[in-house]
Amino acid sequence: MTATTPTASTGLWGRWCAIPLYLRILAGLAVGVVTGVILGERAVALEIPAKIILQLLGALAPPLILVAVTHVLMTTEITGKTAGKLAFLLILNTTVAILIGLTVANTLKPGTWSKLEPPAKAVHEATKKSPIELIVDNVPKSILGPLGDRQNVIGVIIIAIAFGVSLRTVRTRPLTTIQDLVEIAYHVLLTMLHWIIQLVPIGVFAIVAKVIGTEGFSPLLAMGAFIIAVLVALLLQACWYLLRIKFFSWPRPLDVVRGMRDALVMAFSTDSSTATMPVTYACLKEKVGVREESASMGALVGANFNNDGTALYEAMSALFVAQLIGQHLTLWHQLLVVLTSIIASVGAAGIPEAGLVTMTLVFTAVGLPTEYIALLLTVDWFLDRCRTTINVMGDVNVACLLDGRVKPPTAEVPVPVVAIEDV
Repeated sequence: MTATTPTASTGLWGRWCAIPLYLRILAGLAVGVVTGVILGERAVALEIPAKIILQLLGALAPPLILVAVTHVLMTTEITGKTAGKLAFLLILNTTVAILIGLTVANTLKPGTWSKLEPPAKAVHEATKKSPIELIVDNVPKSILGPLGDRQNVIGVIIIAIAFGVSLRTVRTRPLTTIQDLVEIAYHVLLTMLHWIIQLVPIGVFAIVAKVIGTEGFSPLLAMGAFIIAVLVALLLQACWYLLRIKFFSWPRPLDVVRGMRDALVMAFSTDSSTATMPVTYACLKEKVGVREESASMGALVGANFNNDGTALYEAMSALFVAQLIGQHLTLWHQLLVVLTSIIASVGAAGIPEAGLVTMTLVFTAVGLPTEYIALLLTVDWFLDRCRTTINVMGDVNVACLLDGRVKPPTAEVPVPVVAIEDV
């Protein structure tokens, strides 16, 4: 997912935000490599900015997921008998995606192609706990933790400043319904998220410089193995979609791919399933020929819940980092990754940089150090486009399956594909 478009601003911050995020991340990667080579072991001090940025992101993730899911469930119209079938298909596809990701990661073991020294606390204590203790530890104790800690005055002040500045943009908005309240909360949290995302390239610079300075170039070489593993897993997920369409729906898989190629290309190029949504709906209805209700449920409703590519990527990322630092994740921990990824992916489709936000929850659930998320961001700009394409393909799969095996009487042979401008 791409970040929300920042409001018009001037000065250094405005110019910084105007540069595409992936270009800033690549620049941070390049500068980090050079800095790491120059500083060597002294670059370990640069780990602090990355930790701060990711800690802020982790603090924001739980309330953002809570409000995002609440907002989706309140505003999405799901009626009729297809609601249950839609929920089943979404959960099934997400579960299969995560299992494919874990299977590929366990088979190819991309993290073993190189090694990193684990953080100062050699093995996180969470991996020594039983699965039940891990689940209990991850039950939220407080939505606003600092408010319950009398000694964390600085945390309270930071929260107050963030909410105060964010609310300035909606201070005159009338508050008449519960939905208004949820939407204001959603807007405020997305504003804060946007601020943090703008700092992510600095975190990439810091962690890359630290890793290169202390570990050399082998960790970055391991990212090539990670890219290969993720692409293999995403290809297998695409095959799952096409096989399901072949056996449980009336359109032919190749006709579906041809009819949907405008939407798939747009998803890859824009890196946004939300921006692609109108094209996905038009292609399903006009080129594939599914019923209007099926196209609506798959492309418009399903897109708010369907995040298969992102869930797959998060599961693989967790296992990759565990392999990279030599931290063993048992079968129980991997099942916890599955559970956390499914829960975190629900409603995350509407969140900018959804994978980055929810990944902090997955890592925390199994005791992985979140600072290594910044290392993954060096290749995330490319893999994010790939998994966004799979997210859209999942919407197409759901729409076709909802349409069933019987071809609607109005459906004709797929119309010749036209350009996006004509849709």
